[in-house]
Amino acid sequence: MIILGNIIKSVLEITDLVRPGSSPVKDQKDILTKLLKKAKDTAFGKKYNFAGILKSEQPPEAFALAVPYFDYDRMHNQWWKRQMQGESDITWPGKAQYYARSAGTTGKDSKLIPVTNEMLEAIRKTGMLQILALSNFNLPADFFEKEIMMLGSSTSLDMENDYLVGEISGIAAGNIPGWFERYYRPGQQIASLSDFDEKVDAIARKATEWDIGAMAGLPSWNELMLRRIIEVNKVDNIHQVWPNLRLFASGGVPFTPYRKTFDALTEKPMTYIDTYLASEGFIAYQAQPDEEMAMTLSTNSGLYFEFVPFLDENIDENGSVKPGVRPLTLEQVEDGVDYVLILSSVAGAWRYMIGDTIRFTSREKAEIIISGRTKHYLNVVGSQLSVMQMNEGIKMLQEKYQLLIPEFTVAAVKKPEGYIHHWYLGCEDPANERELAESLDVFLKGINKSYNDARRRGVKRVELTLVSPAAFYAWNEQEQKKGGQVKMPRVMKEEEFARWEAFVTDLGR
Repeated sequence: MIILGNIIKSVLEITDLVRPGSSPVKDQKDILTKLLKKAKDTAFGKKYNFAGILKSEQPPEAFALAVPYFDYDRMHNQWWKRQMQGESDITWPGKAQYYARSAGTTGKDSKLIPVTNEMLEAIRKTGMLQILALSNFNLPADFFEKEIMMLGSSTSLDMENDYLVGEISGIAAGNIPGWFERYYRPGQQIASLSDFDEKVDAIARKATEWDIGAMAGLPSWNELMLRRIIEVNKVDNIHQVWPNLRLFASGGVPFTPYRKTFDALTEKPMTYIDTYLASEGFIAYQAQPDEEMAMTLSTNSGLYFEFVPFLDENIDENGSVKPGVRPLTLEQVEDGVDYVLILSSVAGAWRYMIGDTIRFTSREKAEIIISGRTKHYLNVVGSQLSVMQMNEGIKMLQEKYQLLIPEFTVAAVKKPEGYIHHWYLGCEDPANERELAESLDVFLKGINKSYNDARRRGVKRVELTLVSPAAFYAWNEQEQKKGGQVKMPRVMKEEEFARWEAFVTDLGR
């Protein structure tokens, strides 16, 4: 197991990565102390008296009281803009060499998140733990000798002022350890291509030269890559090109809606795992086989987490936590509750709302699933429908009607008679739209009491439209670009949804 041996050697060389007997709660207290000590002499640390917080009897409570919540606009306008203009020691010692371009879901206005050398080290640490954890899965003995396909954004970065800009997958891939190069595919030359179609075509042409055992990345773009490889090489499934492919590590979005589509492109059993790599850091990794694909929070690699219960009284109309709401620490959370995730990091993000909601499946083991986005809940007239529940509904439709539905989006639309929920499903298979809408509606009523109440009170009906999955990819390309970290919004506001409907209509002409 050549690659595993190299990883174990690297892990043992990293201080504090593996500490027998350590607990996630203790890890988090230690991480907060380290973050505060490192940044106490920065402009941010002086403003919010990190030195005083460190002297308090309860630093987590003092930290939460002293430092306000930050969304991107507030953090960027007040602090990150200064360091992007050349100032040093603003939110983290020195200056960030990289900025990760992030739009989350599709949108033309990108965010630029600082990526420090310490953050790159933290990402590598968690990545190593993820690969080490694969020994817990039932994989063939020679799996760790195979190559890994990492389909991310371009490693060719843009120089702006004195820093480099790209998506986090491209930045991370451009900083992989030297020993890993022999296992990494498609290699730096192809990875540097910025045009997604050109990159996928290059991969498809060289695919037969590689012995791929694992793939990693966003499932939507990896699906397109697999289809292109199958088409170019005139085969029926990907295992006729990569017979030793056994693992797909999904990142960026929950994998559940894509499982049936991936299964259709393979002929051998596959292991699917979820990872949680965001522009703000490598937040969690899947350490054990699990039906829910629960992930372990990376509690000792440079990230400090706080959690705010996702309740109407805690969240404003923009999906942000209201000022003054008290957060919970890791030792205070409960299983089965949705929380807004708040993050502080070795990249100089402080009490930062990344926009995700998570749910603990095991607080003791710090295991979570992503339950949705703070802005991507259908909550018209109190329906409180989460993305996780939407994913469950799509899974039900796929299994009940034997359909492949890799993409979907939904909006609450105001009609003369009241609100409706209008779903668009990406599906090539023939099906009755009205029957699907009725089945989905009944299913969601059964798993969500608030949705059931809303359907009686104000949501008059459910509509459903089937379109080609290609429409979703074309929309992503129009709104931003293909590939990389681009994700389809599962919930759209009415204005965006109107543009989407016009776009789909134009495509059909």
